[in-house]
Amino acid sequence: QVQLVESGGGLVQAGGSLRLSCAASGRSFRDDVMGWVRQAPGKEREFVAATKWIGGQNYWSNYAASVKGRFTISKENEGNTLYLQMNSLTPDDTAVYYCVAASSITDVRQPSQYSLWGQGTQVFVSS
Repeated sequence: QVQLVESGGGLVQAGGSLRLSCAASGRSFRDDVMGWVRQAPGKEREFVAATKWIGGQNYWSNYAASVKGRFTISKENEGNTLYLQMNSLTPDDTAVYYCVAASSITDVRQPSQYSLWGQGTQVFVSS
């Protein structure tokens, strides 16, 4: 069964940090574009970050303007574990965070183009 399973969410105070993990299984994700999308209460799903690795190296990473400089996306060499290091968190970062993947994609910032989604992990940032 091909699946993405997130972990690492929780409650943190503003200014704090969290690291989200995503365990991908069922096939190799080495060549996929993998990323994170979040959804806050009452809002649409929002692109957070995405990355593509080739040959065990970070080929590119792309971040939403709202998280650039605070969040870092990374991937293990084998491609089946994805991370999101989140620093300097604010209450605006409160959302359910979804791990996403696509073997082929044209617009990495468009959540609807990701074909595989995890179940999500809740992040709550208190002020």
